[in-house]
Amino acid sequence: MIRVMVVDDEALIRKGFQYILDAAQDIEVAAAVPGSQALQVAQEICPDVVLLDIRMPDVDGLTVLAGLRRLSHLPVVAMLATIGMDEHVATALRSGAAGFLLKDTDPEQLPSLVRTLAAGGTVMSSKVTRTVVDACPNVGPQEPAARDLARLTDRERAVLVLIGKGLSNSDIATRMQLSTSTVKDDVSAILTELKVGGRIQASRLAEWACLLKPPRDQEGG
Repeated sequence: MIRVMVVDDEALIRKGFQYILDAAQDIEVAAAVPGSQALQVAQEICPDVVLLDIRMPDVDGLTVLAGLRRLSHLPVVAMLATIGMDEHVATALRSGAAGFLLKDTDPEQLPSLVRTLAAGGTVMSSKVTRTVVDACPNVGPQEPAARDLARLTDRERAVLVLIGKGLSNSDIATRMQLSTSTVKDDVSAILTELKVGGRIQASRLAEWACLLKPPRDQEGG
């Protein structure tokens, strides 16, 4: 069971995310709280995944993120926003966020995105992917295909992350609770959209676009 904590200043948003995620058999929303309560509650319940609003009136989301990164039980954190908030995307990712989702994310995709986060993957809403590509110094003008990442759906991006981690179609299907044929179709669509000939090239584009985190022993060095 994946334990999730939703942090947002709006009760309606919290309840909406809780309703959607609690409908999945393998996901439990252990808490849905405003930003002022986030660190205390996270320390008490030890969530696996935190969906954290980046802009709240009582406390800044980036401040909460920094606090979560200091907990002994380190949750995976994805930032939530109502708009792209371009100036905050790169900062949040550099501060340890594993993704950046807009609040208008397709509800049907939300459970699979949470599963990807819990499995160590990175998720990114399509409306902010271009911002991440632009902000990443590893993507140069010699790699224009990386810009095509913005055309991928949320699920296709989640599949791309797992491709970059070396998972097979059957492993991805198991991880995301999809059929193997669905994953095969997604992989084909990804290769077509990115204009690449195989999984290795697709993985390189994901790496260049900062969608893959470095191994833990390489971080900071």
